[in-house]
Amino acid sequence: MNGSSNLVRARTKKSTPKTPSIQSLDRGLFILEAVSRASGPVALNELTELLGVDRSSAFRLANTLRRRGFLANPNGRKDYIIGPSIWRLSRKQDWHNVLVNFSEDYLRKLAFRTGETTHLAVREGRQVFFLHHYHSGSQVLMVSARTGEFSPLHCTAHGKALLVDYGIDELKSLLGGPLERHTPQTIVSFTDLARSCALGRERGFIVDDEEYVEGVRCLAAPVRDRDGTVIAAIGISAPETRLLRDRAAVVAQQVCKTAEELSALFSAEEDGRF
Repeated sequence: MNGSSNLVRARTKKSTPKTPSIQSLDRGLFILEAVSRASGPVALNELTELLGVDRSSAFRLANTLRRRGFLANPNGRKDYIIGPSIWRLSRKQDWHNVLVNFSEDYLRKLAFRTGETTHLAVREGRQVFFLHHYHSGSQVLMVSARTGEFSPLHCTAHGKALLVDYGIDELKSLLGGPLERHTPQTIVSFTDLARSCALGRERGFIVDDEEYVEGVRCLAAPVRDRDGTVIAAIGISAPETRLLRDRAAVVAQQVCKTAEELSALFSAEEDGRF
């Protein structure tokens, strides 16, 4: 899987012509990233060291961001924290819409690769929320779209893909209990759910084998950002009679490939330091 991700990144880099960056803007954005990752206020000396510039240059950059509200000085000191402008901009942005815009082509390609209905989902509290879908139109019998619907996390492929990094204690803390049964195949044990998540983490995808709706089998894989955090899940749903074991193995590879491509997009690495 990692080899595929590296290949996608390599192809992306080769196909994108290099454009000279604006050094001061690049440094300012680096400061924002550094401060946002820090667990507490970041001192000017730390920024100077991270940037590799003199103290006066680091101060001018940080002070410009402070005057624009992107950084702030707690208690009037020269340490920096993220400022209110970041919160104001993020509050105006519909992040669900951003995910949909980034993912639409990937959903469409996966639908045509598999001939099945594809779905993009995120976690909302204790439920999975389906943001978008795509019908391939190549099958007479299709699983209905779920866009705009909430479903349980513990018994859907997309929901479990969103929980793939969770251990049993984290699952219990998030979901509470007991786990509701929807079909005879529904996982209602936290031990079994943790085992299912661990298996999904190991092989890169997770299955809903008629656990939520009888007669429907789903496959999904997690989409991760640059830090490795799961931010979404992408996958397919199909009648179980059409997604038998041999075909499911092929479809799982296609789902994983699409998730890796989308993760690579959200994990775009910097070209270099300044």
